[in-house]
Amino acid sequence: MREILSDLVAEEQQLDQFLQSLSTRQWKWPTATADWTIQDQVSHLAYVERFAAEVIAEGPKRIKAEKITDLDEWYARGPAEGLDQRHQEVIEWWRHGRADVVDALSRMLATDRIPWIYGDMSAKTFATMRLMKTWAHGLDIKGAVLDRITPLPEEELEEDEEDPLADTPRLRHIAWLGHKMLPVSFEETGETFPKQGIRVEVMGPKYSAWRFGSEDTDQVIRGMAGDWCRIIVQRQDASQTGMKAVGESAERGLEIARVF
Repeated sequence: MREILSDLVAEEQQLDQFLQSLSTRQWKWPTATADWTIQDQVSHLAYVERFAAEVIAEGPKRIKAEKITDLDEWYARGPAEGLDQRHQEVIEWWRHGRADVVDALSRMLATDRIPWIYGDMSAKTFATMRLMKTWAHGLDIKGAVLDRITPLPEEELEEDEEDPLADTPRLRHIAWLGHKMLPVSFEETGETFPKQGIRVEVMGPKYSAWRFGSEDTDQVIRGMAGDWCRIIVQRQDASQTGMKAVGESAERGLEIARVF
């Protein structure tokens, strides 16, 4: 658990630092997702982190008490709760919630099971889901300010300039999650996942090669890790990226891949 929790904390801290650079006016800027402002995005993260900490502590009874009958309605509860708060209060709300989650997960084994609204999962997968959600909503927030959700080419950056949207090695966790969820993506569309599986081969930062899935399959999805991750969190369509698929099932997988 140490590695995934370390990367989860790093992802949250990076987004926190970006938020600290924003003016009060910018917190009210609209984002591209769900007609939310930047403050709505952070309120959503804060609400879910608090709920996640309570679920880890209390188990399935906490999920039942939440009375979730419609996911869109549930997602809107955080922004509604944060609507009348100052942005400083919202970010503290998020900080406390995420700290409680990390503290609880640090006391668990990677294989321990945690109940969740989509079904129970291992503690490691749960931590990966939290990292993925932080990164995905971070794209929305940074996109509202920078007017893009992809990193700039290195040659367009000034010396020692850091791009807030630069892909990091932490994407390996999200890329893995995207591969892990491929069978679920097929199931949700009523299609059959191939018996031989689908392999995902992506290149991460600094030419890191990440491969997930059987070497024996002829169904392969290839490309850049940043592209794959933006596709599976539904921030980009595959046609907007350089991702390629070999095999009919892989082609379909690239079309429907998602992690939530």
